[in-house]
Amino acid sequence: MDEIFEIDGKFYLVEQIPSLVCSHCGEEIFSRETTERIRVMLHSEAKPIKSISVDVFAYPPKSKAS
Repeated sequence: MDEIFEIDGKFYLVEQIPSLVCSHCGEEIFSRETTERIRVMLHSEAKPIKSISVDVFAYPPKSKAS
């Protein structure tokens, strides 16, 4: 699974994260070990394998009824 993390206003995409599936709701989740490895990676001097640009959209507000 791929997941985007935000740290201090900066976004990081981590790809190919091993995940588990919750037997109650079906949501993909990370083990504690995986979560810790991601935390260490993002807070270390590790170099990303690539950089990408991303299109950003703002969800439009509901229009007011006339």
